[in-house]
Amino acid sequence: MITFVPQPHLLDSPRGREWPPAPAAGTRSPDTAPLPATADVAVVGAGPAGLAVASALWHLGVHDVVILDRGGRPCGRFFDRVDVLGQRVLRSPYEHHPGVEGYRDCELLDYARLHWSYLTPVERREIRMAQSGHRSVVPVDVFEAYCKHVAGLHHVDEKTWRATVREVRPTDDGVTLRGDGFAVKAAYTVLCLGEERRTAPAHWWDGDTTPRGVSYWDEPVPGEARRLVVVGAGLSAAHLIANALHDGKDVHWILRAPEERYQCADVNASFFRAEGRARFDGTSWDDRTALMRGHRRASVMFEFRPLLERAEADGRLTVHRGHEVTAVTPERAGRTAVRLADGAQVIGDHVVLALGTTVSNGDALLPAGVTADRDGWPDLDERTLSYRNAPRVFAVGAAAGMVLGPAARNIDGHRVATARVATAVAAHLEAASGPRRRTEDRVNAGV
Repeated sequence: MITFVPQPHLLDSPRGREWPPAPAAGTRSPDTAPLPATADVAVVGAGPAGLAVASALWHLGVHDVVILDRGGRPCGRFFDRVDVLGQRVLRSPYEHHPGVEGYRDCELLDYARLHWSYLTPVERREIRMAQSGHRSVVPVDVFEAYCKHVAGLHHVDEKTWRATVREVRPTDDGVTLRGDGFAVKAAYTVLCLGEERRTAPAHWWDGDTTPRGVSYWDEPVPGEARRLVVVGAGLSAAHLIANALHDGKDVHWILRAPEERYQCADVNASFFRAEGRARFDGTSWDDRTALMRGHRRASVMFEFRPLLERAEADGRLTVHRGHEVTAVTPERAGRTAVRLADGAQVIGDHVVLALGTTVSNGDALLPAGVTADRDGWPDLDERTLSYRNAPRVFAVGAAAGMVLGPAARNIDGHRVATARVATAVAAHLEAASGPRRRTEDRVNAGV
């Protein structure tokens, strides 16, 4: 039996290429124009999910949209995190993109083909693989240029403001969003909050402050650290290790599992198809929980396997498999110790924690009890993805995981969720505008 293992050179796509300008659609600085006081729809978060929602609403004729984002630019935080990790390719294949489901926009594969001359020979080979129906790797550069294209095409840039939302208050006739020095009243709100990094257990160290010599995967790694300890089993950990090996560091990798888990996608591919999502329809909460537990596990792209195995054989990488971390403590001479359950310890100049992410379910913004969360998952209407206790508020992204399955956290899952949410919002707005239009028509007719 021949096993195909993709080679590491697929991970080396260029970053920062000059692409043709995206469609100009009245773009503006996120800090210039005043934030509108009202809108038909307010979207919280301008990541790939927020980009998909705003684009879909544009196609449905909903143009009075305000997008509120901490960074103030579409997908900005997404690419900031990517660049901290030095990531050059995405795990998602070409068919997973933040375009609009059901509309013939230029899709991600089309965009890459249109810019063939910008691609390396390796990237062109991946395009051919995608066209043949095989798994392919998408360069971050291509994906970023495509997101800018989608944002310009659907006027997303001009609807995005830099603003940190602190509170979302739903009422019977609308939703009020408040932050530092602003308030926006919208008829409907879509929360595209994504996921936040999972923090270390409280017993690993005393206090809420991260100890000296310890950081998380989405923070820069000090260049002077020559011996690096990475804790975690997922793709972020693999990028951190690859970067450190490239820089000539001595790397120790601590895994709770007895072995590494390599796979093409972060979840089983069946969940990206309708039949996979149907496995969640009509099933019990316990069954859904079991599916999520079995298919939402940390793993590493196959492309890393030859690189990491060679580094371990050469002695540049030491892997501690099947070890539970019990504590992380500062040592003398500025070093840090990771203590393991068997009594051993791993000491390094710096420790990076890549412990995964947790779902942002909206409870930090919504009034107490609205999310009605169970095991951290919000109670959502399964047809529209609105909060059952706040029908004017919707969720797109990882928060919809217990409705759509583990693919909800993926870019393609955002597109599936967006189709439901945007359709529901547009229908509600159309129904509400009917009586108003009839009244305006009567006034204009002199009745």
